[in-house]
Amino acid sequence: MQRSDPFEASVSPDGRYRLLVESINDYAIYMLDPQGTVANWNAGAQRFKGYAADEIVGQNFSKFYTEDDQRDGIPQRNLAIAAREGRFEDEGWRIRKDGSRFWANVVIDRILDGGGQLVGFAKITRDLTERAKQEEALRASERQFRLLVKGVTDYAIYMLDPTGRVAVWNAGAQRIKGYEESEIIGQHFSRFYTEEERLAGEADRNLEVAREKGSVEREGWRVRKDGTQFWAHVVIDAIYDGGELIGFAKVTRDITERREAQLALDAARETLFQAQKMEAVGQLTGGIAHDFNNLLMAILGSLEIVSKRLPYDAKISPFIENAVQGAQRGAALTQRMLAFARRQELEMGPVDVLETVRGMRELLERVLGPSVFITTRFPLSLPHALTDKAQLESALLNLAVNARDAMPTGGQIVISAAHRKIGRAANNAVKPGSYVVLSLIDQGEGMDEETVSRATEPFFTTKGVGKGTGLGLSMVHGLAEQSGGRFVLSSEVGRGTTAELWLPLAEAETATEMPSPVTAESGMTAKRVLVVDDDALVLLNTVAMTEELGHQVFEAMSGRDALKILRSQQIDIVITDYAMPQMTGGALATSITAEWPHIKIIVATGYAEMPEEYKGRFERLGKPFWSADLKAAIERVAGADAAAS
Repeated sequence: MQRSDPFEASVSPDGRYRLLVESINDYAIYMLDPQGTVANWNAGAQRFKGYAADEIVGQNFSKFYTEDDQRDGIPQRNLAIAAREGRFEDEGWRIRKDGSRFWANVVIDRILDGGGQLVGFAKITRDLTERAKQEEALRASERQFRLLVKGVTDYAIYMLDPTGRVAVWNAGAQRIKGYEESEIIGQHFSRFYTEEERLAGEADRNLEVAREKGSVEREGWRVRKDGTQFWAHVVIDAIYDGGELIGFAKVTRDITERREAQLALDAARETLFQAQKMEAVGQLTGGIAHDFNNLLMAILGSLEIVSKRLPYDAKISPFIENAVQGAQRGAALTQRMLAFARRQELEMGPVDVLETVRGMRELLERVLGPSVFITTRFPLSLPHALTDKAQLESALLNLAVNARDAMPTGGQIVISAAHRKIGRAANNAVKPGSYVVLSLIDQGEGMDEETVSRATEPFFTTKGVGKGTGLGLSMVHGLAEQSGGRFVLSSEVGRGTTAELWLPLAEAETATEMPSPVTAESGMTAKRVLVVDDDALVLLNTVAMTEELGHQVFEAMSGRDALKILRSQQIDIVITDYAMPQMTGGALATSITAEWPHIKIIVATGYAEMPEEYKGRFERLGKPFWSADLKAAIERVAGADAAAS
C-alpha cells in the first residue's frame, strides 16, 4: 500500500502556490490587469507601500510612482515594454501611502492565458533601501497566484517541504536551473549545491537556520542541470500554517554577471591604487635622487680639485681616494633610484639580447660562484630590443645576484629569451605589441604574494640589514618602464622565482647609426664661459673645474642673472643646470639661442628631466661629472663650432 505524503495530503497544488506567495514578505508580489489595475495584494506589498488590500485593489499601480514619473507617462511605458517584450526591469524611487519614498527594484512579467492572450502582469518589487529579508505573503485567488508564480522568470521561486524536497517549481526556476517541473518535483534541493557543500551539509544547515530564525539569506555557487555553475543570491523563508512548519519558500536569483562586474571593478581599483602608489614613490625617489646628485657633485668635484692641488701625501691622499670611492658608490645608488623613477637618461638603441647575454656569461659565472649553474635557452635568431645596453647588462646582473641569494645552497639559473606578440586582450600586464622577453628562472626559496607585490619598491629588501640596498629590482622595473616595456615578476614560496623583462622591438629606423660627435683639435684656445647653477656648492665646483681647464669663467645663480651677464659680456659657452626655479635651464638655453645664436650651450642634469623639445638641441652633461667629462663636453661644442665655421 502506497503511503500518502502528509504535506501533499494537507495542501492542494493550488493551495501550495497560495501558501508560497502569502508566506513571502521580502518582496511585494502582486498582479495587475492589462490596464495596470491592481488585482490582488500581498503582505510584502502592504509592508513596503503601506496600503491594505481593500485600499489598493482596483486602483491603478501608477500611484506608486513619483509625480514626475506619472507626468512623463513612465508607468504606462513600463507596462507597454513588458507587454511587448515579455518583461521589464527597473530601479527607481517609488511612493508609499504616507508619501515617503523608497528605492525599489521592480520586475514586471507579462502573463498570458492558455490561448496566448494577455491577462495581466506579475509585478515583483523589492525595497532596496533597507534590504530587509522577511517573509513575503501574497493574497490573491489560487488561480491568480498560480499564474503569478508561474509567470515570473527572473527569479527561481519554489517551495520545499519540511525535509527539503521540491514541492512547487516556477518558470524562473526552470530557466535558471535548467530542470523541467516533472524532473525536479520530489527531489531534494541539495542537488543545486556544489559537491563540496553537499558533503559539508550546507543545504541542511541552511534549512535549520531558516527553521530557527524564520529566514536565511546566502550568496554562493549553485549548480545547473548541465553541471555549469552560477553565483546565486538565495533567500529561504520558513512557512508556517497554524504554528506548524509545512515547508520553506525559496527565492533564488542568478547574479553571476553582477558579481563578475564587481570583481572586475575591485581588481581595477587595486591596480589603480598600486599604480598611484608606485607613481608617488617614483616622484619622491626622483626628487631625492636629484638633490642627492647635487650633493655628490659638490663632494666629488671638491675632492677632485683637492687631489689636483695637493701633492701626494701618504697620510692624507689615501683618505681622499677613499672618500672619492664612497661618493662614487653613492652616485651608483642615485643612478638606481633614478632608474626606478624613470628619470635616468638612457642611451636608447637596438640591442642584440642574445649577444649581450653571451658576452656576460663569463662575468656572471665569476660573480655567482661555483655553486650556481647557468643554463641558457635561446632561439636561433631574435629581433633586436630597444633599450640601453649598459643598463640591460646591469639589470641582468642584478637579477642573477638576486637569484643566487635566493639559493643559499646553490642551484640552477635558467636564462632564456623569446620573441612574443601581445594582442589587445591577451595580457593586461603588458600593453599590446611585439616584445623581446628576457627571462631568468631560479630554483630558490621563492616569495609570497605580499613580497612579490612590494619587490620593486625602492629600498624594500628581504636580505637583512647591510646585505642589500633594495634598489636592484626597482632599477630593473625602471629600465623596463622607461624602455616602453614591462617587468613581470612571479614567484611562489618553495618553488622559485621567474623574472621577465619585456622590451619593445627596435624599429628599423632605430638601427641607423648616429654620426660620431665632432671633437675639437688639441690645443683649443681659452673660452669665455658662463656657469649657471642655483646650487652654490655645485656652482663653486663647476667654476673651479672650468678655471682649471684654462677658461675665463663668469657665474650666475639664476637664469635671469645669466641673461644680465650675457647682455654685458662677450660669452662663448654657457654651462647651465637644468632644474632651476623660475627659469629652467631649457628655457634659458632657448632664450640664449634666440638672441645669441653663436653661443654654445651645455645643459647639466642628473636625470632625464628635459622635455623632448629640448633633447638633441643642446649638449647634455650628466651629473655628477668629473673634470674630464666637463672638458670633453666643452671640446665637443667648441669642435662643432669649428666644424661649422
